[in-house]
Amino acid sequence: MNKDKAVVVFSGGQDSTTCLFWAKQRYAHVEAITFQYGQRHAAELDCAASIAEELDIPHHVLDMSLLNQLAPSALTRDIPIETMDNGLPSTFVEGRNLLFLSFAAVLAKQIGARHIVTGVCETDFSGYPDCRDNFIKSLSVTLNLAMDYPFVIETPLMWLDKKETWALADRLGAFDFVRTRTLTCYNGIVANGCGECPACKLRAAGLEEYLLEREGGVRS
Repeated sequence: MNKDKAVVVFSGGQDSTTCLFWAKQRYAHVEAITFQYGQRHAAELDCAASIAEELDIPHHVLDMSLLNQLAPSALTRDIPIETMDNGLPSTFVEGRNLLFLSFAAVLAKQIGARHIVTGVCETDFSGYPDCRDNFIKSLSVTLNLAMDYPFVIETPLMWLDKKETWALADRLGAFDFVRTRTLTCYNGIVANGCGECPACKLRAAGLEEYLLEREGGVRS
């Protein structure tokens, strides 16, 4: 195990919880940071707090409600989940990962952590520009220069699809935990969720593929 400290950007969803287990296995000390930005469902914040408490992870919650005022989306307002004219889903929140990672870096420096872990992914990213690998690399350089501190932004899911993310959770010994305790659903329903929103469909399809593969199915 690396003796360094890490901060995990944490929502209580499938991806960030998998990243939390990933970080716990690699770093001597891990803390989680969650952002309150006017999400449609307080259940997300409750879920994150519950998981952090159960895993004995120090948990910081920051008020980022200003983001909701500046960048309304289907995740923060009663707006239909659909594809917008620019080709992005209406669930995209402008500047979210830029701000979240920047504030996570401020916390990381205060506690002496070099590693910032985030569950962004370019494989199943719905076209969100702030989930791309080139953005993460660019921001890493910017944060190092801005704070004169050797940050490393870790993205363990960057090149994994949802099937492979389930496989990673299984290898980490967290499969059942992630399957039953996390909240990915846009409608605020834990575990399998509503089954209808895009997030639930993506999660369920990946799970089905992984279970078929694990059980010796023909799908690879």
